[in-house]
Amino acid sequence: MLYLALGDSTGLGVGAREGGGYPDRLVRLLRPAHPALRLQNLCRSGAITADVLSDQLPAAMGARPRLITLGIGINDVGLQLPDDAFALNLEELVVRLRRLAAPIVIANIPDLSLAPALAGAVPRALYEKRIEMFNLHVTATAARHALALIDLHALSREMFPGRAGMFSADGFHPSDAGYQTWAERMLPVVEPLLRPEARP
Repeated sequence: MLYLALGDSTGLGVGAREGGGYPDRLVRLLRPAHPALRLQNLCRSGAITADVLSDQLPAAMGARPRLITLGIGINDVGLQLPDDAFALNLEELVVRLRRLAAPIVIANIPDLSLAPALAGAVPRALYEKRIEMFNLHVTATAARHALALIDLHALSREMFPGRAGMFSADGFHPSDAGYQTWAERMLPVVEPLLRPEARP
């Protein structure tokens, strides 16, 4: 039973001391109920949606997954890429991933305007608004294709303020505790999708 993860550095666990990112942690949480589950992690640090299309997607198309997760967008925001280009790339990604006939779980972009590393670097309100704009595209794509949506934006606003331990030493990526919280919140959404009755 194959779980295919596509996305950016959070999928690799950049910032974690041990245990990896949310895909590795999610697999460990799922294995008691699904012992045959294995992870193929195609995530790459620094990836934007165009990179997922050009590099990760070709590798994914040869797989036969039972579950797909997609977490991408924060680097598109940080590099000041146009939101309409992000929307087009995301739509193409999802259309092509749906050909694999596996449930797709998509995560929106956490509110990293709250990250310590960004304090004072950019106007928080501007960064926050751009993330919200990009997340409107994520929500629309998820609704259009009936994808399971993980609301990391809402989760980040709950778990980040006043809890510096949720960030790694770089002040940007999640810590071990941050990634673990992320995976635990994904679990009740993802686990039902692996049951036999949920097969597309």
